[in-house]
Amino acid sequence: MQKPDYSHPVDAIRAPVDGRPIQQAAFVPRGRPYQVCTRCVMDTTDPEIEFDEQGVCSHCRYFDNSVKPLWPSVDGDPAKLEEMIRTVKAYGKGRRYDCIIGLSGGIDSSYIAVKVAEWGLRPLVVHVDAGWNSELAVMNIEQICRRLGFDLVTHVVDWEEMRDMQLAFLRSNLANQDVPQDHAFFAALYGYAEKAGIKYVINGSNFATESILPATWGYDAMDATHVKSIHARFGSRPRGDFPVVSFFDLYAKYPFILKMEVLRPLNLLPYNKEEAIRILEKDYGWRYYGGKHYESRWTRFFQAYYLPYKFGYDKRKAHLSSLVVSGQMSRADALEALKAPLYDPKLLAEDKLFIAKKLGLSLAEFETLVDQPAHHFSEFPNHQRKRRLAMQVYRFARLPVRVLALIGRKLRG
Repeated sequence: MQKPDYSHPVDAIRAPVDGRPIQQAAFVPRGRPYQVCTRCVMDTTDPEIEFDEQGVCSHCRYFDNSVKPLWPSVDGDPAKLEEMIRTVKAYGKGRRYDCIIGLSGGIDSSYIAVKVAEWGLRPLVVHVDAGWNSELAVMNIEQICRRLGFDLVTHVVDWEEMRDMQLAFLRSNLANQDVPQDHAFFAALYGYAEKAGIKYVINGSNFATESILPATWGYDAMDATHVKSIHARFGSRPRGDFPVVSFFDLYAKYPFILKMEVLRPLNLLPYNKEEAIRILEKDYGWRYYGGKHYESRWTRFFQAYYLPYKFGYDKRKAHLSSLVVSGQMSRADALEALKAPLYDPKLLAEDKLFIAKKLGLSLAEFETLVDQPAHHFSEFPNHQRKRRLAMQVYRFARLPVRVLALIGRKLRG
């Protein structure tokens, strides 16, 4: 396969968002024939996708070879789940909280809050308000915490700092425009965990709905080097108190010095998205907002318009493919779902006006920014090399003592 060229910007794709198929995407090698996986619905709008002789894509093979061995079963692992709960409760004896969870008002975080309550855990709940909450998200958060009796801390990011960071990323013309919001979320969450001395972070991420996502459709939101470099180049004011997690904090202080652990219990129980929605709506007054991560008004615009229109990347293909490989949806139903328009035209017009005004831009200025050529994250400073080295050191440190001794003798000759 011809390798994608990420060294130069490419013209915005301007893909349709009205339900017509998107078959072209940024950074896809010229002349590559369009192809769809025969097992899921991922296609050649992922610049790095590969297919075997049966037409099955590299994402499906990754799921089979790397995800399934780590996932006990779609039916869960009650013994491991019970052990996890027991460990967290034992740690929490004599403490006000035994864990911390981030609550966005979305499906996964809301459902994990419900399960945490069922298990008798005592979490500190943190919500980070980056200025883009939909009214539904706010209502969902209030409903969940009130009905479960959880303590809620809401961290409000300074809007002028958030606005400047958001504008900096827009001017960078990169794919992952959710980086400022996502980085602030996790930075604040880890910060509260450290202040409260909480070891266990319970996370709603899961294999059932998130096992497929092309690396080329975005970039690591936790790369502080990247965040700072984009802001230094395109921002117009000091970063101030905008929450940032340093490389040292992320890969050394939190996991090794403070010994914090991120737990993902949804991988240890039968997690079905539709069933989770039914329970949340029936028992907790929660309301669905129309798409994965659409609890944020900015994320709705970014995923349903900016990313497909500018780059040709329709994240529904990854979300639906995750449901297909985990057995929650048929491929035929996923293909049918992709025929639906990405955005209602009236809602899109409203969101464009709202976002432009909130960012201090005219509608024409905002649309001009969106129409600029697409750039790739590798054009800007990032921590990829440092991260690879850290992972090598981490794997080396986990080797048995006898193996380390053998390596030492080899190195000494």
